[in-house]
Amino acid sequence: MILLYTDFGARGPYVGQMHAVLAAAAPGVAVIDLMHDAPAFAPVPAGYLLAALLDPLPAEAVILAVVDPGVGSARLPLVLRAGGRWFVGPDNGLLAPSWQRGVAEGHAEGRAEARAETHAAWRIDWRPPALSASFHGRDLFAPVAAMLAQGAQPGSAALPATPMPRPIIGADGPPDLAEIIYIDAYGNALTGLRAAAVPAGAGLALGPHRFARARTFSAVAPGTAFAYENAHGLMEIAVNQGRADALDGVAIGARVAVI
Repeated sequence: MILLYTDFGARGPYVGQMHAVLAAAAPGVAVIDLMHDAPAFAPVPAGYLLAALLDPLPAEAVILAVVDPGVGSARLPLVLRAGGRWFVGPDNGLLAPSWQRGVAEGHAEGRAEARAETHAAWRIDWRPPALSASFHGRDLFAPVAAMLAQGAQPGSAALPATPMPRPIIGADGPPDLAEIIYIDAYGNALTGLRAAAVPAGAGLALGPHRFARARTFSAVAPGTAFAYENAHGLMEIAVNQGRADALDGVAIGARVAVI
């Protein structure tokens, strides 16, 4: 299975062209659109969101992640092994939170061999016959994802790649990001804070706003703004039957505090 995670949006040819490449290179492999409205041009918050979406995904899934404003620059193309899954994408911070969690899971196993199995990284050395300067998602990352989905191993003749011990820009960053990282179609504002890392009963603050914590929407009156643990395990700001992004200052990149 290959899952696509990009900031391409639904308009234009980009997602369709990636699907076409994957269908040709990996016939019979399921390709799932995880999401295509990841935070645009913002690989770091997009990376925290991606890491929060991983739990329901099957082991051995290949996550093809492209939020790549530096495409065509010196940033490196990567393959990662983290948490039993494969990741393909740019070394710009996008994959750092997933790498961190893979490392943490490996250490939780308590065995060196388990850690080696759960996290590793390679620089992609393979290149296609034709590589555009501006669409590595289609020309480089998609073919590599197809190879992985069919069993190719990084560093093999089928997939030339060089092991990298510490490849990830931002891999030493904080495990949580105290800011708004995504606003969904309902106007709910997702933060990069894992709810498990926030004290029980604690709420959130954003500028002059204070959001008491509730379990779910029905626990507060219509029109009430609140904070809660969403289905992805993140702290989220919402308004029951309203839009949190209509509140002054609620926008992607806005800083939040735990109260």
